[in-house]
Amino acid sequence: MLGLKRILSIRAARIRSCGSPGAKLSPRSSSCQNPGASSRIYCACLLLLLLVTPRVDSSWWYIGALGARVICDNIPGLVNKQRQLCQRHPDIMQAIGEGTKEWIRECQHQFRHHRWNCSTLDRDHTVFGRVLLRSSREAAFVYAISSAGVVYALTRACSQGELKTCNCDPHKRGRASDDRGEFDWGGCSDNINYGIKFAKAFIDAKERTVRDARALMNLHNNRCGRTAVKRFMKLECKCHGVSGSCTLRTCWMAMSDFRKTGDYLRRKYNGAIEVTMNQDGTGFAVANKAFRKATKNDLVYFENSPDYCLQDKTAGSLGTAGRVCNKTSRGTDGCEVMCCGRGYDTTRVKQITKCECKFKWCCAVECKDCEEAVDIHTCKAPKRAEWLEQT
Repeated sequence: MLGLKRILSIRAARIRSCGSPGAKLSPRSSSCQNPGASSRIYCACLLLLLLVTPRVDSSWWYIGALGARVICDNIPGLVNKQRQLCQRHPDIMQAIGEGTKEWIRECQHQFRHHRWNCSTLDRDHTVFGRVLLRSSREAAFVYAISSAGVVYALTRACSQGELKTCNCDPHKRGRASDDRGEFDWGGCSDNINYGIKFAKAFIDAKERTVRDARALMNLHNNRCGRTAVKRFMKLECKCHGVSGSCTLRTCWMAMSDFRKTGDYLRRKYNGAIEVTMNQDGTGFAVANKAFRKATKNDLVYFENSPDYCLQDKTAGSLGTAGRVCNKTSRGTDGCEVMCCGRGYDTTRVKQITKCECKFKWCCAVECKDCEEAVDIHTCKAPKRAEWLEQT
């Protein structure tokens, strides 16, 4: 983390001393004018940093990698409000860190059979690298599910008594009714409104510091993610009475498994709507007039996605070389689609599986370990000339 801060400070110093990042370096530049070889090397290194260091983006995601070692000043890219909330609520940051791991796992589950599989980069504070610098539907999904993940993590932490500033939903008291009749509020209802409120304040803070199309897109998709969690709140009840007759019921509101939110947002990804900014810069207009307008529950994006077939550092694509594919599938996990027509290699491996299982009284199941040969298909790497065109 100190290394990241050092890089950022060098970039800032370089911009102050040698002009803007887009300016050409001239041997006559006052701050870089030095006949010594060491000075020329120094200036060249600084220029390289300006060219290859991507813009810091949504660095609060990096909290998940820090775990219990969350130090607010060491998280690059946080705006002042985010840093203040981080310092004021260390217990909440811990919950957000745990939630970050969960929504990344869900993202990778949803895209496990696709060319882009929500891959993360180790020791990279942007977590996903340059792939999300494009305003694509993948970026829309990540912003939505990350926002949903924070809501889910904070709401769960509230109910489990892990946070100082919240607990169970205080509004679920007294009596209420549903289609089965009346019931008493009891137990611990998940405080979803607190999770939504804090997630909005923390995550949206960065987007509200700028007024451009990408910030508006991120705010819209963040909101979609927050409301998706609330959509799957469910009423859970416990019956009281003779032989569980349910003459009396005690009920509470609980979040559904996060997989439901992930599945929902995945469907929204499939139906995401390409938009443009409207004339006054306050909303969206659909890019293709033949399609319906985007609603508040739709994911929106501005740019088409790359095909993710080849490794492309500028686009953040890791390519599909070496990815496992399904030889018999015609879907996105099939070798023809996954490998982008490059073909695949087949390797026969031995796997140990459980077989000949028998029930043993009482109460266990005993199985034998059986060895079987299985063919694993992996995408071929691109030909060198084809790969060089993308790098």
